[in-house]
Amino acid sequence: MQYEIKGEPMPVVVCQLDSGEAMITERGSMVWMTPNMKMETGAGGLGKAFGRMFSGDSIFQNTYTAQGGPGMIAFASSFPGAIRAIRIDPAHPVVVQKSGFLASEQGVELSIFFQKKLGSGFFGGEGFIMQKLSGNGMAFVELDGSVVEYELQAGQSMVVDSGNLAMMDATCTMDIQMVKGVKNVLFGGEGLFNTVVTGPGRIALQTMPVSSVAGALAPFLPSSNK
Repeated sequence: MQYEIKGEPMPVVVCQLDSGEAMITERGSMVWMTPNMKMETGAGGLGKAFGRMFSGDSIFQNTYTAQGGPGMIAFASSFPGAIRAIRIDPAHPVVVQKSGFLASEQGVELSIFFQKKLGSGFFGGEGFIMQKLSGNGMAFVELDGSVVEYELQAGQSMVVDSGNLAMMDATCTMDIQMVKGVKNVLFGGEGLFNTVVTGPGRIALQTMPVSSVAGALAPFLPSSNK
């Protein structure tokens, strides 16, 4: 499979497949393809389907296979930002934000990922439930806004505002830290909690999560109670 990512800030990844090669996606991210790409929809097993449903994703997966010769298929991001190509192998699984998975080769497995620490579960918001990409193959993830990456050493941490953690190596850990100081909590405008990510591993931070955009637009949208 060959690919090319085009068109930021509304990117698309165009994949060139040999006959018999296939791509999978969990939602309507396919935007164009050649006529010989055959689509099949399936749940991929009860356990996996339940995990995807719990994380807020579709129960079903679409598999697109090139038949009778080479084929082409393109997958587009649903929000202004970036598409990243990630090489997944058994020794290097990756954790991404909920709904960050765009498409992948068939060898990549998508599962639900829970934070092990209770603080992350109760106060982590969207960070509590993330997606883990494992197996073997190329995967494409969509990130919101611009993306900045850091390589954290063992024990090194980064404090991140909720929603801005887009992706991390599975070797990293995540916990929730309460903002210190009464005045900071009441008047700082940063909320009650921050996310603390600790290495070793690589992290990707996004500048414009969908949740922040929704919050900024909410005061200007008509109220349904009127």
